[in-house]
Amino acid sequence: MYNFIPLIISVLALLLSALTFYYSRLKKGEVKMTKPTTIFFGPDGVNLENSEEKKVFIRTLLYSSSDRGQYIQNMFVRLQRGESIQNFNVWVYDDKGLARGSGLFVNKEGISSNHHFLLPRNAVYDFLPGEYQLEVFVETVNNKTYKIFEQNLNIATSHYEEVMDKKSGIFYDWAPDSKNYDAHVDRRNKKALQC
Repeated sequence: MYNFIPLIISVLALLLSALTFYYSRLKKGEVKMTKPTTIFFGPDGVNLENSEEKKVFIRTLLYSSSDRGQYIQNMFVRLQRGESIQNFNVWVYDDKGLARGSGLFVNKEGISSNHHFLLPRNAVYDFLPGEYQLEVFVETVNNKTYKIFEQNLNIATSHYEEVMDKKSGIFYDWAPDSKNYDAHVDRRNKKALQC
């Protein structure tokens, strides 16, 4: 009977090692996202002067839940206010200059960058007062699309009145001490609103 104890322990150790190897090296993880430090609703800074173009901007870290990593084919943001839903599906991120999003590899260490989500061409959207649900989605190379972040945000009537001027937008800055986003309107020049 006692001769089987070392054998059982060895088999269990081998199984545990095999599972660890599978989950850390072979299994594809999922793309995850940290809570954005900044979220912005407002005009796109590139065409600020004569444009109704709006964007959602976030600053965050994207990372993979496994060592193997994932390729991101695309990202988009969905904003819902009451029954109204709008997708911001033109993704641009900065990695030493702005680039149209596509083919971004995300490993376990992650990539921290600014992400700009614009409306499709000829789409019109107004950031009206009220409660918003912001959702961020990724599409991986295997065409699997899933949500990686969700946050409720509020546009106060006073903030809405301030942003009626096309040269301003609403910033939501994460306050880790109070565990919520502090909203403020920032009126800046064209270059600053490019985030």
